[in-house]
Amino acid sequence: MGKHRTHLVWDWNGTLLDDIGAVIEATNAAFEEIGLPPITLERYRELYCVPVPLFYERLLGRLPSEDEWAVMDGAFHRHYWARADACGLTAGAAELLAAASELGRTQSLLSLAPHERLVPLVRRYGIEEWFVRVDGRTGHSASGKAEHMVRHLEALDGVASERIVVIGDAADDAVAAAHVGARAVLYTGGSHSRASLRAAGAPVVDTLAEAVAVAEDMLA
Repeated sequence: MGKHRTHLVWDWNGTLLDDIGAVIEATNAAFEEIGLPPITLERYRELYCVPVPLFYERLLGRLPSEDEWAVMDGAFHRHYWARADACGLTAGAAELLAAASELGRTQSLLSLAPHERLVPLVRRYGIEEWFVRVDGRTGHSASGKAEHMVRHLEALDGVASERIVVIGDAADDAVAAAHVGARAVLYTGGSHSRASLRAAGAPVVDTLAEAVAVAEDMLA
């Protein structure tokens, strides 16, 4: 990949994958198990943050202990993955990926979803061909995406950070982009409220088509 080529780094959950409904259902199923009241989508978007234990601190008024966190995290993922197969791609996502590739843009996918689950899903949705690299989380870290972004870019064989735009649904995507000297566009269809996304300091859009258009303007 040339240093002067535009490169898009896509997020998965809540961005390319339209799974916020499954996330809320899984969250509330897990909450029921551990004795917490259900949460609405609006409240979830107001409170959600990365690292995820801080999200639970906002809910509980204190950080969960390691044992509590293990139970919470395990319950959520058990319920989420029972629902994940019913999720679809965000409207227009596949077409946008194909169009960007045809225009000579390179693209990759970086997610905090477990790598061993992410790769088969991307293949199943028929979009693997549009990515030069697909990376999910390895290990059990609950931290954000910044260090994962460092490793992801190192593996992209020389693409310059100033030619990269990260497209995601979380403030953490903007943090990770800034950490490597890239830029970000944030999409409102996932885990965060518009207000919390705006606080991250990156452009905020309501569709993935807008996200790509803003990214192209950034790199023009």
